[in-house]
Amino acid sequence: MDGYYAWMLVATALVLMMTTPALALFYGGMTRSKSVLNMMMMSYVAMGVIGIVFVLWGWSMGWGADGVGNLNEKLIADPFKMFALDGVSNANYIYVLFQLTFAVITAALISGAIADRVKMSSWVVFIVIWVTFAYF
Repeated sequence: MDGYYAWMLVATALVLMMTTPALALFYGGMTRSKSVLNMMMMSYVAMGVIGIVFVLWGWSMGWGADGVGNLNEKLIADPFKMFALDGVSNANYIYVLFQLTFAVITAALISGAIADRVKMSSWVVFIVIWVTFAYF
């Protein structure tokens, strides 16, 4: 079982490295010179904001106690049933982190489509709404 946890940590670290520095540098290099910092910050801000949203209600909505594939067969789980990871066992925290990295990179990929078109405040509002209603 220790090998499972070790591999999940390695896979999580690889996805995290693909998200924040790699995607930020890639998209930053594809924009005009005046927008490089804004483009890179969109990836970093996505990591912070989605991290908070995922822990508070994202895990509960997507992978909570009564989501798709669980006993009650509801399409969307109750976002307050496991709010702030209440009731998640210690063994599942690695899986929560693993799923969190994919939520972050999925939203950060959108930033490439809206480069030079939005302000940071609009980006923050958009990613909170998008991950809540589209990703989770």
